[in-house]
Amino acid sequence: MAFSVTSKILEDGTAELSLVGELDASVANEFKVAVEKAAAEKAKKLVLNMKDLEFMSSAGLRVLVFAKQKMGSDVDIYVIAAQEAVRDTIEMTGFHHSVIMQDEYSAI
Repeated sequence: MAFSVTSKILEDGTAELSLVGELDASVANEFKVAVEKAAAEKAKKLVLNMKDLEFMSSAGLRVLVFAKQKMGSDVDIYVIAAQEAVRDTIEMTGFHHSVIMQDEYSAI
């Protein structure tokens, strides 16, 4: 399945990115551009809806790390509804300690 990312900025300053398909090195830059846009908008939170993301390579994981750095330490990043394969990739590297993983978005 082809990769796509859609983004919107909510009224409360939350950036919501919905990731669909397979995130690998050939499309990772699309995800990075969406993160940069959210950072430029000075988003207060970054919510990554991953329910329709079937696969994420190490290139996608690098963009997640980039997002954490680019957004700043005061911006929480939420990984929502990650499928098992994607969740495993994030947990294998220990990056799940740097984001908030939830089945459904619920601001803490």
